[in-house]
Amino acid sequence: MKKYKDIAGDGGSNIVGQVEAQQAKLQGNLAAVRALVAVVSGKGGVGKSSVTAGLACAFALGGARVGVLDADLNGPAMAKMLGVCGERLTFAEGGVEPPRTTLGVKVMSMDLLLPSDVAPLTWEATTQAEAHTWRGTMEASALREFLADTKWGELDLLLLDLPPGTDRLATIASLVPRLVGAVVVTIPSEVSHLVVRRSITAAAQTKAPILGLVENMGGLLLGPDAVALARDAGIPFLGRVPFDPALAAACDRGEPFVALTPESPAARALTTIAGEIRAALAARVA
Repeated sequence: MKKYKDIAGDGGSNIVGQVEAQQAKLQGNLAAVRALVAVVSGKGGVGKSSVTAGLACAFALGGARVGVLDADLNGPAMAKMLGVCGERLTFAEGGVEPPRTTLGVKVMSMDLLLPSDVAPLTWEATTQAEAHTWRGTMEASALREFLADTKWGELDLLLLDLPPGTDRLATIASLVPRLVGAVVVTIPSEVSHLVVRRSITAAAQTKAPILGLVENMGGLLLGPDAVALARDAGIPFLGRVPFDPALAAACDRGEPFVALTPESPAARALTTIAGEIRAALAARVA
């Protein structure tokens, strides 16, 4: 049995060259995107994806050219929330043309590629143990392909909706050196704040600064104050989205909540938070 030290170079697979070529393609493909921002939480169940969808629509209503990449490969939901689930992808020279929402938001998500809404994403391997070993590497490779092979075109903002996990931002930051920053989402819960603190600490180890903290589902729980969490962490507090069942219902229907009910407290909050992010980006993006 060969050991790693017995193999010269990469064993003739030229894997390094392949990754470098794809990374170069990724950088060229994203050259016309002015700002890339990750939306993270670390904790599942905080409504991070609904916040991402709401912010994308708010930016689009404000005249921005927006794209959303659903980086949650195992539990993709962005195509459903933004109303493009089931649309066929168009393959053309230079990559895949992503579907657009009614507001013009470009969307790429794994659920546009899965054969049905109940089909899970599986990683093929000889044994399940090998699948577990390679899963992280395969996920990073899949995200690199999404970024490199999707024809994003000219965008003012590309939002990256990351899955739960304190390590996810580091993975994206390694793939996208031009990542401008991250928006962290929490809810008024002690458990959520605990995990979010860890996410903030992990984010500090990447080159992408935290643009601010968003509290979702405000008023639903009598939990700790997100303003205090942001102050203690030394990051801006971007705003609080009040709990509104109509927001979740709109996401289930794939309808733009901020456009349907612009005067509702939750829609106004999302619009205000988008404005705060826009101001933060203006100070960072030339």
